Amino acid sequence: MSDNDTDSPKPPAEDSATTTPRPSDSNPTTAPLVPKVPPPAPRRPQIGDSIPAVSSGDSSGRESGEGGGGAPGDGTSTSAKRRRRRGRGGSGGGGEGGGGEGGDAQGDRQPVDRNQGGEGGGAKAGGQGRQGGNGGGGAQGGGRQNQNQNAGKAKGGGGGGGGQGRGGQKRPSTQPIEAVLMDDDGGVQLNAKQLAKRQGRQRNGRAVGRYQMNVHVDTAGHTHIAVLEGRSLIEHYVSRPSDDVSQIHGNIYLGRVENVLPGMEAAFIDIATPKNAVLYRGDVHLDADDVEHNANSRIEEVLKPKQLIVCQVTKNPIGHKGARLTQEVSLPGRFVVLVPNSKTYGISKRLSDQERKRLRQILDRVKPAHHGVIVRTAAENVTSEEIERDVTRLLKQWDQISALAADQKRPSLLYREPDMAVRVIREEFNDEYRAVIIDEPKLFADVHDYVAAISPATADRVQHYDLEAENLSLFERFQITEQLKKGLDRKVWLPSGGSLIIEHTEALTVIDVNTGRNVGSSSLEETVYRNNLEAAIEIARQLRLRDIGGIIVIDFVDMEIKANRDELLRVFKEALSRDKTRTQVFSVSELGLIEMTRKRIGEGLLESFADQCSVCNGRGIVMASAVAGID
Repeated sequence: MSDNDTDSPKPPAEDSATTTPRPSDSNPTTAPLVPKVPPPAPRRPQIGDSIPAVSSGDSSGRESGEGGGGAPGDGTSTSAKRRRRRGRGGSGGGGEGGGGEGGDAQGDRQPVDRNQGGEGGGAKAGGQGRQGGNGGGGAQGGGRQNQNQNAGKAKGGGGGGGGQGRGGQKRPSTQPIEAVLMDDDGGVQLNAKQLAKRQGRQRNGRAVGRYQMNVHVDTAGHTHIAVLEGRSLIEHYVSRPSDDVSQIHGNIYLGRVENVLPGMEAAFIDIATPKNAVLYRGDVHLDADDVEHNANSRIEEVLKPKQLIVCQVTKNPIGHKGARLTQEVSLPGRFVVLVPNSKTYGISKRLSDQERKRLRQILDRVKPAHHGVIVRTAAENVTSEEIERDVTRLLKQWDQISALAADQKRPSLLYREPDMAVRVIREEFNDEYRAVIIDEPKLFADVHDYVAAISPATADRVQHYDLEAENLSLFERFQITEQLKKGLDRKVWLPSGGSLIIEHTEALTVIDVNTGRNVGSSSLEETVYRNNLEAAIEIARQLRLRDIGGIIVIDFVDMEIKANRDELLRVFKEALSRDKTRTQVFSVSELGLIEMTRKRIGEGLLESFADQCSVCNGRGIVMASAVAGID
């Protein structure tokens, strides 16, 4: 199955948690547009959860020495009576202690979360629930029945605290490994010649470049990142604070296989997020020493329910779909990407042949024996010491992740990618950026230190925007807010008077090109041809800005001359070549349509700022009352 032309299979009902609509956050004075904030995920019922107790008349009179049940099998339910008739007593619970500490308990327990251990009478009897062991109120927590009918003790008796229950103190949450961005001793010291070579172009003492990055942090903690090409907005990212639910691309998890679907060649994996993630057969990684399975093994032969696996998120959860996973984990650094337990070996094709030859010689010396390494485009003109440090740092991180995974027995987050601003700097920043302007002091200091360590020649391009000294906000200063609002519109105007209509559907996105007010001057074919060329360049920009993914169908205005259609396709592909997201474009059809795909990684610009209409449910129409049978 392909990322671009198929949807992930929907998990069964028990594998997906329902989510509530995310309210839009609004702060017009400090942020241009405020994205929706996802609510905290609802807690799923777990085995061992407490249940409301029976009335006080059924369970009163327990003494402190025998109480402590707080769990099923403790009162007068049918199952409890059946167990008592069989001579087994209550099962005990280890949850909230039932009896009082010194006198008669009243038995009016309240339902509590299973993670909140009890401190009631069961603790006085000698056990404190199951707090990491098999303690029990009474003897061994076996639910021993109280045989003494005197002193007003309850007829059913209290089950021993602990026993088979799952209560007790809450387990401490595992702290994931955070990405290490630079060495403790700073970056590699470069000489004057190397610094001058990496400094990039300058004019009149100022940096010159195609791009500019603007980073704004609002009062709610959202980080807005806008990338300008010249003065045009081409990319926009939003990072929410501590978002481990919807923005998890690149994170590494210890997942547990919930169920395997042979008919879909996929498995659903619990990674401790509200929705189970999906792992396809093509993304399953087989160990080199695995003699039982081979490349032709079916997914049900490789993965079994309840099996724990290490996996990485390759696509954020979108709508009702969970995240997509792969078992081929990769750790990105500034200059290289480490692929653990792999034989991958590669160098970016964007580099020249001479540079690739030089980097291949360096890679032969620093490549680990049992791991793969991919050299990134950013490694151009860097020294062997810088590449070696990058590889060593990533190897140390992988050792920490492996050790953490070995200690875990349940789904958990093992490795978290850095904040969005730092991640974009790591992935994209180079000498083509004339400036990185940040309006938050702490983030500016962190980014400046990071850039000074990895690229000291361009550290002066990281600048602080002082909001107190400026009259306008950062996004208003560079007309970003206005361009963002236009990016949310359905209609986009072209310079010559033509227009684009962008419509989203369930299966694909449709873009219609119109001549509009563009009437031309010479001939119809020439007018249509010039209008289509303008539209092709603008469509490439809109795809990046709106982050549109999946199948895209573009309806250009029909052209009769085949040479014009071929030139349109060439211009469109050239405009898309600057997009780092993978695209695939097919030739112009006889109807003037161009079909293409663009990798979908996360929710688009529109989805991050808007909610579905509650009146029409996103259809954009309201049924007329005159229609028969429609209320």
